[in-house]
Amino acid sequence: MQTTSPERDSGGNARLGAVAAFVGFLFAMEVASGMLQGWFTPIVALIGEKYAVGSADLNWVSTSFLLSTAVLVPLISRMGDRYGHKRMLTITAGVVAIGSLVVAFAPSYGVFLAGRVICGALVAFLPLEFAIVRERAGEQSGKAIGLLVGGLTAGVSAGAVLSGLLAAHMSLTALLLFPAVCMAIAFVVVLVLVPETSARTQASVDWVGAALVGAGLALALYGISIGNTAGWTSGRVLGCIIGGLVLLAVWVAVEQRIEHPLIELSALQGRGGIGLPILIAAVFGAQLFGGQTPLALFASTPKELGFGLGLSASSTGLLIFVVGFCAFLGTVAGPRLAERLGEVPAIVIGAVVAAAGSFLMVVSHGSLGIFLPWLILNGFGNGIIIAALPNMVVRRAPADSVGIASGLYNTSRTVAGAIAGAAFTAVMSGFVMNAGAGVQITGEGGYEVVWVCCGVLSVLVALLSLLVRSPKTQKSADESTTAPLVAEV
Repeated sequence: MQTTSPERDSGGNARLGAVAAFVGFLFAMEVASGMLQGWFTPIVALIGEKYAVGSADLNWVSTSFLLSTAVLVPLISRMGDRYGHKRMLTITAGVVAIGSLVVAFAPSYGVFLAGRVICGALVAFLPLEFAIVRERAGEQSGKAIGLLVGGLTAGVSAGAVLSGLLAAHMSLTALLLFPAVCMAIAFVVVLVLVPETSARTQASVDWVGAALVGAGLALALYGISIGNTAGWTSGRVLGCIIGGLVLLAVWVAVEQRIEHPLIELSALQGRGGIGLPILIAAVFGAQLFGGQTPLALFASTPKELGFGLGLSASSTGLLIFVVGFCAFLGTVAGPRLAERLGEVPAIVIGAVVAAAGSFLMVVSHGSLGIFLPWLILNGFGNGIIIAALPNMVVRRAPADSVGIASGLYNTSRTVAGAIAGAAFTAVMSGFVMNAGAGVQITGEGGYEVVWVCCGVLSVLVALLSLLVRSPKTQKSADESTTAPLVAEV
């Protein structure tokens, strides 16, 4: 492994000007990344209208994206550790631009979802950026990564409100072209203005493992999502679920026998390592990602049906913006809480606040004025966790494996989010009601069950966090000069 220290002044500190320059470019990329991740939430109902897809099946707009990250993020992160983080960041921006074009011009819902799968590579941005910042920013790493987190969170909010506002003035195809334009610009920015890292791992890329875990998860989640409509005892459902589980079992066996697995399962063992934080990340991701599409659908449900907020796409975007802004405030408060109280207390506080918001949403959601405060609570609590939790993983990572460690953190959250999305699809399809003119939508009870599940998951995050031990002492020269890292959305 080769290593190169960041540029330093006569006092041995990383040069602030050089750090500020490339971190600023990465910040711009994270704003663009966040906008793409928030872009689809306010317009889910419009996508359903274009492709004549019901509200339950629209969960796949988010679930397909999250599912693909289970394969793409570890692969791209490992390739970054092996071939260069800037190189893979550039390639990834190009791939996402292509996927965005597929989404914009998709002739069918199936092709649309295929484009969303390609766009799952977007989530690999931060793991690659973590590695660049850790090597090139030195003792400024913590602040730099905190800035990237803020850019991503702000971008999600900005994307949600902008797409909602533009939806009233342009066609859906034109609206969906915006992500492709953003990624084309990001491609040029990283290619020209972002420095490369020098640390390299000799670990090979586990293509077989990627194929097994991707196919296994896809089969199992599809079976879960159609359980209520096709029948849980039908051969189609059981075949998908059992087949998926068999593939996942084969994947685990393969990962334990090869020298460089896609996901280092042994690294997940022990409370003093990254195993428990990764589990907490998975539970948190199920709550965070699983509830996004149901929220947008509830907001757009006409009040005349006896529930819902009756919001337009633009108003739904503004609602998501408010929630995202509160999450941004949480990411500002999270590092400060962690510095004063410790990582575990900060995460527990965030989880309790988020749980309170979810449970209050179940109890009272009759109007926007009543519903909004609970969303604000939930968003702020999630923001605290977003800022505090990744530090547990990144601080424990070897210098040449920050990319894959961060990718594992991301993957655990997004896979759990995909599983929750598929499960919530099954829940929502069990509460279908007739909205008139032959249109079937999810009834009020389906949303209430989803919010209860999100509240329970937040409580579980708090309880699991109390079991986390202090990290093992890091003795490498790299770690002795690098500040603790605070990371990502």
